[in-house]
Amino acid sequence: MGSFKSSVFILVLHLLEGALSNSLIQLNNNGYEGIVIAIDPNVPEDETLIQHIKDMVTQASPYLFEATEKRFYFKNVAILIPENWKTKPEYVRPKLETYNNADVLVAEPNPAGNDEPYTEQMGNCGEKGERIHFTPNFLTGKVASQYGSQERVFVHEWAHLRWGVYDEYNNNQKFYLFNKKREAVRCSKGITGKYEAVQCQGGSCTNKPCRIDTATGLYKEGCEFIPFEPQTEKASIMFSQSIGSVVEFCTEKNHNKEAPNPQNQKCNLRSTWEVIRDSEDFQKTTPMTTQPPAPTFSLLQIGQRIVCLVLDKSGSMSNGDRLKRLNQAGKLFLLQIVEQGSWVGMVTFDSAAHVQSELVQINGATERDALTKSLPTVASGGTSICSGLRSAFAVIRKKFSTDGSEIVLLTDGEDNTISSCFNEVKQSGAVIHTVALGPSAAKELEELSKMTGGLQTYASDQAQNNGLIDAFGALSSGNGAASQRAIQLESKGLTLQNNQWMNGTVLVDSTVGNDTLFLITWTTQLPQILLQDPSGKKHDSFVVDTNAKMAYLQIPGTAKVGPWSYSLQASSQTLTLTVTSRASSATLPPITVTSKMNKDTGKFPSPMAVYAKIHQGSLPILRATVTAVIESVNGKTVTLELLDNGAGADATKDDGIYSRYFTAYDTNGRYSVKVWALGGINAAGQRVTPQQNGAMYIPGWIENGEIKWNPPRPEISKNDLQGNQVCFSRTSSGGSFVASGVPQAPIPDLFPPCQITDLKANIHGYKFINLTWTAPGDDYDHGTAHKYIIRISASILDLRDKFNESLQVNTSDLIPKEANSKEVFVFTPENISFENGTDLFIAIQAVDKSNLKSEISNIVGVSLFIPPEAPPEIPTPSPPCPDINVNSTIPGLHILKIMWKWLGELQLSVALG
Repeated sequence: MGSFKSSVFILVLHLLEGALSNSLIQLNNNGYEGIVIAIDPNVPEDETLIQHIKDMVTQASPYLFEATEKRFYFKNVAILIPENWKTKPEYVRPKLETYNNADVLVAEPNPAGNDEPYTEQMGNCGEKGERIHFTPNFLTGKVASQYGSQERVFVHEWAHLRWGVYDEYNNNQKFYLFNKKREAVRCSKGITGKYEAVQCQGGSCTNKPCRIDTATGLYKEGCEFIPFEPQTEKASIMFSQSIGSVVEFCTEKNHNKEAPNPQNQKCNLRSTWEVIRDSEDFQKTTPMTTQPPAPTFSLLQIGQRIVCLVLDKSGSMSNGDRLKRLNQAGKLFLLQIVEQGSWVGMVTFDSAAHVQSELVQINGATERDALTKSLPTVASGGTSICSGLRSAFAVIRKKFSTDGSEIVLLTDGEDNTISSCFNEVKQSGAVIHTVALGPSAAKELEELSKMTGGLQTYASDQAQNNGLIDAFGALSSGNGAASQRAIQLESKGLTLQNNQWMNGTVLVDSTVGNDTLFLITWTTQLPQILLQDPSGKKHDSFVVDTNAKMAYLQIPGTAKVGPWSYSLQASSQTLTLTVTSRASSATLPPITVTSKMNKDTGKFPSPMAVYAKIHQGSLPILRATVTAVIESVNGKTVTLELLDNGAGADATKDDGIYSRYFTAYDTNGRYSVKVWALGGINAAGQRVTPQQNGAMYIPGWIENGEIKWNPPRPEISKNDLQGNQVCFSRTSSGGSFVASGVPQAPIPDLFPPCQITDLKANIHGYKFINLTWTAPGDDYDHGTAHKYIIRISASILDLRDKFNESLQVNTSDLIPKEANSKEVFVFTPENISFENGTDLFIAIQAVDKSNLKSEISNIVGVSLFIPPEAPPEIPTPSPPCPDINVNSTIPGLHILKIMWKWLGELQLSVALG
């Protein structure tokens, strides 16, 4: 038992430190513990997958160990098995492990046939990734010829996930010019190979030489670099771990700095090993002197959801209609959010705890309605959070172990004794979701969600912001199938005067519509409610609860696809509207929006970043309109448009992850985050092949001197996408964060422009260099920068390391545009040699009105290529007329002789005339 307590304590310390991450991974004596590999519920049952996962990790561990100079290995892994698979005695219930915090997800490809392994990376270079994605076909080795062995790919993806490095190949630009030579984008340059293209027709393929584009000097599309086998070069794993000799990461000694790949672009030309060496993992370890043990595995099977509400009913809950708002949010959770088959209990607390309901399994409306009647209606007394938690543990233990159970803890009061039950919480194995209501909620409240991996949310007393309902609406199970989870389509509030109307539409798209609920709340009296479906039919059978000041309508069956219009009329009160639904089909993935901040604490003047991931299954939804509203404890709100443009806070363009920096701090304390996403005609929501960070697709390999080609890399056709446009609306709670160090107003300008990360360059007319980039702002990616500094150099390292000493380009005519606009600048290099074969490197720095400077942009290179002049064409002389044999018997020859004689006489007469 002692070792268990020790491991739990280490896990808790890990969860309390660093950036916001749901991962349970911890590094303990060089070994990674707490890795969670989850099998998606939609994967057909196949026990061999479990063994394939074990084999992959077991074989990857020594490869990782040697690649990191004996520093890291895989120590233990939890495999999360779906609830709908058969149970076995060796399968145990998870503790804190869920699908939400899984580090690796094994799921069916969407669309079918795309088995590409990849890792989600939202942040910058050196920041941990979100999750690795594998498919069953990948794990079973069916695509090994296309990506390499599973264990080597796992180490490649692990480097993305754990250390925030990027790929050293580039599918969008496979070749570049340097020193008058065409080079393949690779690392290291010591990897040798053959440049070849393939032409396939009628089931047979033939090799052909690569053709050269005379405009750029590069190989034309279709050309591939095929590495020779065997190789002797040992690096790099982030280029192609599938090459047999590759067992290392590129270091500063062999790193290919000139290659235009994501690693150079995002990591300031640093090698992958330099980034790994700067990581927290590396700093707190030393190389091992013995071989590491083999990994161990625990098999965990998801069970029924067990959740206990722990609700504050102390005297302060009578302030500002808090208790009524708690009833409204609690009823939404009990009537709609919590899934069928779940076990739910309820405890309230003031100075002591009171059990309102033992655990009840939800089988239908009867249990849901009964639970809503247990919600507190009277507020009085003090605040003892630990009493409520201990009572909840006791309620759960009457039927189940607390391992893997959930507690939803809401409080509005201060409690300086909350730390007294931290150890009990750590040992319980329960996940605690915290809801802080109002400005005075206990400051240590979030520690409970941090130490257990729960969701932390904050709701202000501004009823029109609907924060409390949003917080409870975000509490869908992290373990069920996507088709069972509640999805919020709308969350809106407004304070009305003089019989004003609150009008709008809610889009129900084809991926949702089951179990759709419209919920309306008010602060004084029942408003007039008008609701019409897309066909114009009115729906007025709302259930009205005058005590809780709410009305709700459950749409029977599947709600009609299209815009549902609503009109609410009232005077001198605040109304809110919330709409939730579920997937329309168990086989068609619903469009989902998940949002989060990059950290759970913000320290001024460090910016925060807000992210919203919009996907349908694994496919990104592009060109949506995405808005985040961030509300401080003062009630002040800031609205941000989130972008998927690969600039500013957004790491990768067109990956369905929309991002923006937040710098508008106005006070210390809690901030809540809410995201709206809208698709449609103006936000086409077009889905295309995602640009992933993952192992390189192998075009072919050389065997006995002959190239063996793989099929072309799978592309997603439009037919797979069920149409290019999708109209949808979603809202999502992004949780909360706590700010500190914010000075008193007026707040000084300490925010520089953000780094330019998408600079591109090409040459026009053999003397003009054309630059394009996305404009940064005055404060990171907001506002307008004051000016740009552009510098060039013939040495890429001099430009990086001695930027201020490099040759400056005249930018007097370059006036910065507003943040996130597209910038274009054309110049002719001066005071530097620029002739055929010249390599030049370029970088930009933005400066704001306070003379704060951005980091140096990604460095781009251009190579002047002037194609050799083609030799002049020498006209080919016409062949002489053949000799004619006057005695020839060729038919018609006599007539020809007469014609030639006549033409000759005519020519002579013209000349003499």
